[in-house]
Amino acid sequence: MEMFFHGFMQRAFEASILISLIAPILGLFLILRRQSLMADTLSHVSLAGVALGLLVGINPTWTNILVVVVIAVVLEYLRVVYRTYSEISIAILMSVGMALALVLMGLNEGGATLSMNQFLFGSIVTISKEQVWMLLVLTIIIGGLYFIFRKPMYILTFDEETAFTAGLPIKTMSILFNVLTGITIAVIMPIVGALLVSAIIVLPAAISMRLSKSFNGVILIGIVIALIGMLSGLVASYDLGTPPGATITLILITIFAITTIGKILFRVLNLGRLFKKKSA
Repeated sequence: MEMFFHGFMQRAFEASILISLIAPILGLFLILRRQSLMADTLSHVSLAGVALGLLVGINPTWTNILVVVVIAVVLEYLRVVYRTYSEISIAILMSVGMALALVLMGLNEGGATLSMNQFLFGSIVTISKEQVWMLLVLTIIIGGLYFIFRKPMYILTFDEETAFTAGLPIKTMSILFNVLTGITIAVIMPIVGALLVSAIIVLPAAISMRLSKSFNGVILIGIVIALIGMLSGLVASYDLGTPPGATITLILITIFAITTIGKILFRVLNLGRLFKKKSA
C-alpha cells in the first residue's frame, strides 16, 4: 500500500505497535486502582507542558514530560490528603492544568495555535524517530517492571493496607506508577491527541476485562485489541483524513459495543437452553 512508503506512516505504525504493548498494562492498573480519570487529568495538564515548550522554544515533548512528572507527584500527594474524596485532587489539577495552558497559549501570540491543535487532536505527521525511540525505551521499562513487580503491584492495587503491612513502599510505588503513566501520555500525545489519549490507554483493558478473568489474560487480550484498534485506526485515519486519536477511539468503542452485545446474547442463549432443559 502507498501509505507504507511514507516515512511518517512507518514511524506511526512503529509507535502504534509500541503503544499497544504498554497501554493494556497501564490501563488495567488504572482501572483496578479506580484511577481511570487520572490519565485524563494528566493528559489535560500536559497541555500546559506543550504550551510552555512552544513559548520558550524548546521541544514540547521534553517540557511536557517535565510538567507531567511534577504533576504526577503532586497528584499522589493530594490523593493521600483527600483520601476519602480522591476526585477533588483530579478536579483541582485538571482545572489548574487547563488554565495554565490557556494562559501560556495567550502569551505566545505567534504560530502556537497550529502546533497546539496537533497535540490536542493528534497528527500522524508529527511522529519523529526520537519519539519512537522514547516509546521503545518506555515499553522495555514498563514491560520489565511489570514482570519484576507484578505481584507487589497486584497487592498494592487491591489492598494498600496489606501492602503497607507487608513492608512495601506504597508511596514510592504509587508515585513511580503515576510518573510512568504521565511520561507515557506525554510521549504518545502527538499521535493520538491529548483529548483522547486516556481513552486509548484505558479502553483496551476495559474491553479485555469482559473477555478474560485472569490478570495475565486481560493484558494479553488487551494487547491484541489495542493492536487491532491502533493499526486499523491509523489506516482509516490516513484514508479518510480524520484525526488519528478520534478514529482509533471510535474503533475501540465499536469493539467494546460488539463484545458487550455479544456477551448479552451469549447469556440470553444460555438462559434459553437452561429453560428448555428444565421444561423437558
